[in-house]
Amino acid sequence: MANSESELNDNIHRDFYIPTYILAPDAPNKSRHIGLPDNVPTCPVLVFINSKSGGQLGGELLRTFRHLLNKYQVFDLGEEAPDSVLRRVYLNIEKLKSGGDQFAAKTEERMRIIVAGGDGTAGWLLGVVSDLKLSQPPPIATVPLGTGNNLPFAFGWGKKNPGTDLNSVISFLKQVMNAKEMKMDSWHILMRMRAPKGGSCDPIAPLELPHSLHAFHRVSPSDELNVEGFHTFRGGFWNYFSMGMDAQVSYAFHSERKMNPEKFKNQLVNQSAYLKLGCTQGWFFAPLVHRSSRNIAQLTKVKIMRKQGEWQDLHIPHSVRSIVCLNLPSFSGGLNPWGTPNSNKRRYRDLTPPFVDDGLLEVVGFRDAWHGLVLLAPKGHGTRLAQAHRIRFEFHKGAADHTFMRIDGEPWKQPLPEDDDTVVVEISHLGQVKMLATHDCRAKSIHDPSSHFNHEADDDDSDDENSVDEGRRKFGAADTFKIPDEVDVSRLS
Repeated sequence: MANSESELNDNIHRDFYIPTYILAPDAPNKSRHIGLPDNVPTCPVLVFINSKSGGQLGGELLRTFRHLLNKYQVFDLGEEAPDSVLRRVYLNIEKLKSGGDQFAAKTEERMRIIVAGGDGTAGWLLGVVSDLKLSQPPPIATVPLGTGNNLPFAFGWGKKNPGTDLNSVISFLKQVMNAKEMKMDSWHILMRMRAPKGGSCDPIAPLELPHSLHAFHRVSPSDELNVEGFHTFRGGFWNYFSMGMDAQVSYAFHSERKMNPEKFKNQLVNQSAYLKLGCTQGWFFAPLVHRSSRNIAQLTKVKIMRKQGEWQDLHIPHSVRSIVCLNLPSFSGGLNPWGTPNSNKRRYRDLTPPFVDDGLLEVVGFRDAWHGLVLLAPKGHGTRLAQAHRIRFEFHKGAADHTFMRIDGEPWKQPLPEDDDTVVVEISHLGQVKMLATHDCRAKSIHDPSSHFNHEADDDDSDDENSVDEGRRKFGAADTFKIPDEVDVSRLS
């Protein structure tokens, strides 16, 4: 038994362990480990864990990783921000490399990052790695430790909270070592509006948006994006931007959770609360309670750019109350609103499957929660509106005093000036980040022949209009639309 435990420790040390002198040069009793490249760990990892995610699971996962690895390579995001960690580690690596340390150089080449938390936590790391502009940015694996877990699910890491015991963590580490690298697009979002004579048009959030999203902030007067007489905000996202009733329900849920956090400590309870709010906010009965003036087409003009420099108006059906701009094929707990267009739609509408690195966003519309249920049907999807490199929303003068927006699961209530028609939200391609993915993941790369879809097998691509009845019978799947199996519908009020 002792021998097997010793052998296990040797294997972990050989494959994943990073010496302290690379991670924390000022640590006491540091051991300088300079060896030949063959002695470099196969898969050196930096581990970032949100100890507050997943109830008690985040803290348990932190303890297990620190037991297995060097404590200096496992970081609690509640204690230290990832940008300060990565700056310190990579500055030290550069210093060591300049002194001829080949061990440090090879460690940098093989470095991988593991981040455990919700989508916001994962996006935080993605944003930091992008902003630091490292010469060799490490690819990132995501541990599903949140509620939606859309990022981990898209890249094959699952959507259920992971095991935190020794064997589960070792198994995950081995998956990371064998994972493939994939590129993923990132997106910049700009909001500009004329400075109001009174009041404020700052985005109002019910909670502090994660650093992940480069959450909206006003640009400085010296920023090239600043325009005199206007308020300009910028942000970014990895998975999706949505606007309309789905964001309104999400805003109500987050506001309620912020006011009464003690009521939202269980995933099933959270889903039930989300469902109730979906009903009380009118998402299931939108034609009866939702003013048509708040529908997307009546609220804003939408323009898209398919080819560089060529804007064109996008037709939005008048019944659409929610619009989603998707980067990943995983939305609201793992659903794919775009689906896979069949060969006819590819031919006549120039629609393609959803690749995560093609520089295109998929734009999908929903009328109400019942419409969302089509995602449960085979080949089900929302109303496919377009694929675009850039998207621009121009809000109509006086259409509404506010609307609801959401980035990667984080919602806010956005005030709109009633006497001005210059409110603009524009989304454009920003760059790419390196992800780690399992070999059978849902995310597909346009550059990987094995990722391409069978052109004939999906010729029965469903019509979303004809799939609603089947969706109604199944009643729910996404966070926005779902009633959990364990919830007694008759008891909901």
